[in-house]
Amino acid sequence: MKILVIRFSSIGDIVLTTPVLRCIKNDLPDAEIHYLTKPQFLPLLENNPHLKKVWVWSGEVLTSLREEAFDHVVDLHHNLRSLRVKWALGVKSTAFHKLNFSKYLMVRFKWNRLPEKHIVDRYLETVLKLGVKWDGKGLDFYTSPESETIFSKLPNSHNKNFVVVVCGALKGTKQIPVEHLISVCKNIQSPVVLLGGKQEVAIGRAIQQEVGNQVLDLCGKTTLGESAVLIRESLAVLTADTGLMHIASAFQKPVVSVWGNTIPEFGMAPFMPENPSHSFVAQVEGLSCRPCSKIGFPTCPKGHFNCMQKQKYPAITDRINRFAEQKNN
Repeated sequence: MKILVIRFSSIGDIVLTTPVLRCIKNDLPDAEIHYLTKPQFLPLLENNPHLKKVWVWSGEVLTSLREEAFDHVVDLHHNLRSLRVKWALGVKSTAFHKLNFSKYLMVRFKWNRLPEKHIVDRYLETVLKLGVKWDGKGLDFYTSPESETIFSKLPNSHNKNFVVVVCGALKGTKQIPVEHLISVCKNIQSPVVLLGGKQEVAIGRAIQQEVGNQVLDLCGKTTLGESAVLIRESLAVLTADTGLMHIASAFQKPVVSVWGNTIPEFGMAPFMPENPSHSFVAQVEGLSCRPCSKIGFPTCPKGHFNCMQKQKYPAITDRINRFAEQKNN
């Protein structure tokens, strides 16, 4: 059986699809699994042993996909682009239900009609008809040999027993404010490695200047694969609702996730069924304006940003230190 799995974005969503790939291979060992995504997400999948091939989206790729003669399409994105692919291939397909209307009711009216299911469970429902069952395990992430060389670039002070702090987030209303990142980093009792993209360079620099040599600022200096290796080798991870949060979950790392305008009830909390105690979710309860969006905004629509400003940062710091101490022992 030849299967095409589709998910175009984002980092977190693609990592959250990995149990589907593993479980298909578990129950249909002769299946040949292909994956279609955008080019920037290729590093997330190219080392996955369950995949025969990763295809990069372009308008011209449809001709090549038709030539593959797929038997089934598993549509985990379910948008106009994935519909175009299914029309072009003309084979049997199943699609992920995005719950957009339920999310709209939650955002607009705070009416919670969301199922008590993680998005991983809903992804897996798309392959039930193929005879695929969940194996009870978590997410997967496979690094490349090139990424493993990151430790040769680190000072001795930060090549072991460190905590990772993720500085950025896709949207501003998911971002932990820099002043709070500084206060937390000052009180973390282990060496700290800062991770983020080029857009977080100024944040990383500000934290290191305020905190000092306890912090190693790698914002904008690592590839996604290198960041994943650092997360894998860390004691614990502090992050907002980010793709790196899900990579940390794939490695079963203790994670403190700080939630701003988004909510775990959307189904995107850290997924670690084998080690649920490794996840600590920090959020401000009882805010009438939260969630204000299912994804996020550049800035707080209300102007106060209470969902991040009113977090209990001393408790967040304490949890990170406890996680790190447990891992160190």
